[in-house]
Amino acid sequence: MSDIEIAQSCVKKEITDICHDLELDDDLLEVYGKYKAKIRYNDILNSRNGKLILVTAINPTPFGEGKTTVSIGLLDGLCSLKKRAIGVLREPSLGPVFGFKGGAAGGGYSQIVPMEDINLHFTGDLHAITSANNLIAAAVDNHIYQGNTLGIDPQNITFKRCLDVNDRSLRDTFNITAASEVMSVFCLANDINDLRNKLGDIIVGYKFDGNPVYVRDLKLEGSLTVLLKDAINPNIVQTLENNPVLVHGGPFANIAHGCNSIIATKLGIKLADYVVTEAGFGSDLGAEKFFDIKCRKAGIKPDCVVLVCTVKALKYNAGVAREDLLKENVEAVHLGLPNLNVHIENMLKFNSNLIVCLNKYETDTLEEIDVIRQCCNCYNVPFVISDSYEKGGIGSVVLAREVCDACEKENEFRILYDDFISVEEKIEKICKEIYHARNVVYSDVALQKLAKIKQLELTHLPVCISKTQYSITDDPNKLGYPTDHEMFVRDIELYNGAGFITVLMGATIKMPGLPKVPNYEKIDLNDEGEIVGLS
Repeated sequence: MSDIEIAQSCVKKEITDICHDLELDDDLLEVYGKYKAKIRYNDILNSRNGKLILVTAINPTPFGEGKTTVSIGLLDGLCSLKKRAIGVLREPSLGPVFGFKGGAAGGGYSQIVPMEDINLHFTGDLHAITSANNLIAAAVDNHIYQGNTLGIDPQNITFKRCLDVNDRSLRDTFNITAASEVMSVFCLANDINDLRNKLGDIIVGYKFDGNPVYVRDLKLEGSLTVLLKDAINPNIVQTLENNPVLVHGGPFANIAHGCNSIIATKLGIKLADYVVTEAGFGSDLGAEKFFDIKCRKAGIKPDCVVLVCTVKALKYNAGVAREDLLKENVEAVHLGLPNLNVHIENMLKFNSNLIVCLNKYETDTLEEIDVIRQCCNCYNVPFVISDSYEKGGIGSVVLAREVCDACEKENEFRILYDDFISVEEKIEKICKEIYHARNVVYSDVALQKLAKIKQLELTHLPVCISKTQYSITDDPNKLGYPTDHEMFVRDIELYNGAGFITVLMGATIKMPGLPKVPNYEKIDLNDEGEIVGLS
């Protein structure tokens, strides 16, 4: 069966029953039909401090490596061991759903449901974020039109409109919603008051005298907070095995910081003893930003890191053609190991408890798997196989046990860089230690932006690097473990409200286009009114 057919055939529990299992009273819930709800997080007070497990991955292939599938399978595996566990994931964007990658609700027998709702409009959070973002843009235009008492320079407006659809023709003036600053603010706010303050701190452009113009100068943060007052409450759904999952916020990791909201993560830690979360794309992007941006701002740390890999991805990194990836090729797995090596070495630098997990395909052979096991043995890192795509939680029980053991070990977690080194030093630190680059080169535009950030005395902010997800470099064609390369900083954007500096490298764009054969061609309603073709 297809993913959507599996999801539609499962027996779901009413979401109020899922919440009652977490000891949540009905008056804490805003229910959206039978199977979705929002939780009023501010009213939950308890002393539980659950273990936080981050699931990340090696560099993905264009097909994805099943990181979300492993995350959901791990949650189900923990619950099958009678552990009090919860998942905390990002909300999917309509861009990938109708574009190339598809949805983000897991796969096979390791999914969250209602899958169709989660992948489409869900509870309207992304629409609220889009509306708030575009109200800012409209307010800037209106202020200038109505007399421009702030002296905003129309040629120096830095804030863009957004839309949650891949639309190539809007690329010059729009971001996709997942790459917008409002999305990042939403995910990095600690509560509704912090959200209001962060929204007010957004810089929309500069005055004729060169001073910044903030959202608060437009007296707009109150209206924006009203637009987001319901969205800020985390959503709760369930796995196919009726275990709880919070789904909240959805910034991309190749152009934004790639993590679900701080509010949802902290809520998960209050509600459960084990909290499974993930960061977007490979560990060079999502995990680094989870550590150096999210953990820094939220005051949290992972108790365990699970690094997902696939036999298929290692073959891809060895240069095997797409049509041959599912054929046995032990030598190609050997040749692709450097990509696994670089991600293991990178994760060990943060000093958390690391586990390597193979997301198993039915075409993987024992000989191919043994190559990966031997590699992990060389690093003295535990290696576990997950078969949750085919078997659900039972396929991740071994991983769940390994994670429980790792969470009890001493954890000397550390972030990569200090706040008060220069922006250039932060960029160089990431580029040399995580991307293994020889050096960093800046465009004239980027150097001008750096000078402005120094003038504004904002060099203490962390950096959020925007680059390709397919390589540790800024070139998607450099696979494996390249080392003798330069990283090119073509532009820099200040996300003052979110509290980080976006560094754009390579050819990454903040409004993706649609592929030649987009997913929307497959999606439809059948004669029974059920959605088909969604994956």
